[in-house]
Amino acid sequence: MDFSDPAIWTLILFVVPLLVKVPIAMALGGAAVAVVHFWDMGLPMISYNFFAGIAKFPLLAIPFFIMAGVIMEKAGIAERIIDLMKKMVGNMTGGLAIATVAVATFWGAVSGSGPATVAALGLILIPGMAVAGYDKPFAAATVSVASGLAIVIPPSIAFIVYGGVANVSIPALFAAGFIPGAIVAFFMMGAVYLVSKKKGYGGGEPAKPGETFTAFKRSFWGILAPVIILGGIYGGIFTPTEAAAVAVFYGLFVGVFVYRKINSLKVLYEILSSTVVATSVVMIVVTCAGLFSWVGATVGLIEKAAGVLLGISQSQWVILFMINIILLLAGMVLDAISIYYVFLPILLPIMAHFGWDPIWFGVMMTINLAVGQVTPPVAVNLYVGANISGLTIEDISRPAIPLILGALLALIVVILFPQLSTWMPNMLGLN
Repeated sequence: MDFSDPAIWTLILFVVPLLVKVPIAMALGGAAVAVVHFWDMGLPMISYNFFAGIAKFPLLAIPFFIMAGVIMEKAGIAERIIDLMKKMVGNMTGGLAIATVAVATFWGAVSGSGPATVAALGLILIPGMAVAGYDKPFAAATVSVASGLAIVIPPSIAFIVYGGVANVSIPALFAAGFIPGAIVAFFMMGAVYLVSKKKGYGGGEPAKPGETFTAFKRSFWGILAPVIILGGIYGGIFTPTEAAAVAVFYGLFVGVFVYRKINSLKVLYEILSSTVVATSVVMIVVTCAGLFSWVGATVGLIEKAAGVLLGISQSQWVILFMINIILLLAGMVLDAISIYYVFLPILLPIMAHFGWDPIWFGVMMTINLAVGQVTPPVAVNLYVGANISGLTIEDISRPAIPLILGALLALIVVILFPQLSTWMPNMLGLN
């Protein structure tokens, strides 16, 4: 190992701080700044890359979608959607668990953030499932794992970041996420059904005549939200960034004038403060990860890492298997945005070498990262679920396993059949 090679030091200065639990943004940024300084790569390039990393129009969608998710949660949309799903499943075996997966899938079309989805749905669903006789750790695990669908079902913050790094059409990625997201949801529903059948979990009270229709009318404005957002994008009315802004104004309209839940300056302040905190966390990671990615490319780390992978085998299936294992392991210790910036530049040459479709690859990668959100030690969704439910991460990790296995089986299907990801973008002419 050549310790005079800046590529080696870039890797060491990133990994070592990470092992001693330095925040991911600081580990990425610190390693990049140190290499730039000691190898005299030009300190002004640091400020330039910091600015260039976030001064991208598509990334403007991130704070807007975060704000839209917060607004729609405060507007009471989540509560009404949950009530509708409960009425639809009645008292079928595992009904509330299946409804939870369905609600999380729908909420993914409103909020592109997994942890935000856990926070929005968990406060209602976890106590509701516990009252209905479900084991509380299982309830918390179901909400936490199913909420990972939020980054697969469009609009997705993860797809926005992937599209920016890989220079891929974001509307095409949004369209590509529909069918794979539905497949993941289907496998998760199968998992919770089998667990519920084994343990005797049911649903809620059977809906009385007319109750389901009443619940539909109460939730109509919420159901309309993804229709407006995604319909506008695919109809060519507005871009994903403009759609995010439209989502904010639509959520405010519903919250202020229809459901009247946003009725004070205090609520508006809570919305803004939650948005600022969440956006700041995302953007500091984006800037530091972007700087690290630039340094890695400049010193040859990315080229060498890609060469090592391709040197192992020339079989695309072997390499694909290794990539998926690497992404699943990375998801256990890194957040999704960091993984895109650290690993995607390495994987792009490999994609080009094998002629893989970048749309399909983006969906596959994102499902991997959705699983990463619920696999310890850095299982951000599980931490939010544990905090809401008053349980420990250990309490809900074990009952999360069947849902994680369901998601992995769905991932295998998506890998084996790329057409599931590419059919809708091709049909809509978005490639």
